[in-house]
Amino acid sequence: MAIKLENVGIAVRDLEAAIAFFTDLGLTVIGRDTVSGEWTDTAVGLDGNHANIAILQTPDGHGRLELFEYIHPEAIETHLTRPNDIGMHRVAFSVDDIDKALEVAAKHGCNPLRGVATYKDVYKLTYLRGPSGILVMLAEKLKED
Repeated sequence: MAIKLENVGIAVRDLEAAIAFFTDLGLTVIGRDTVSGEWTDTAVGLDGNHANIAILQTPDGHGRLELFEYIHPEAIETHLTRPNDIGMHRVAFSVDDIDKALEVAAKHGCNPLRGVATYKDVYKLTYLRGPSGILVMLAEKLKED
């Protein structure tokens, strides 16, 4: 059986703010829609499912995010995910300049949880809290393996 990761779906409280954050980091919006009806109720498992969605793609064409903002049923706020919580954890991006990426993130009020770390002189990396409280990891490769 063949399998391929299609995208990572993330519910957000403000679709436009989330799109602005991720496009400023370098992703491109490749599709937008408003979805509702019986097919979405069945696929998602929510009666009256109605959402605005956007699909974003990384510049290399391999990674995609599906961002969705619920119109109905009303979105439910949850506690902010911590790095050690069980379940959906974070979305991670490779960047060629972590300092530049952090400057972009800061313009959206998003800063590292603690700072930037270096792993074995191979990666500089950090976690930050993105729009709607999403945990985002940024990693810059320092040298080839």
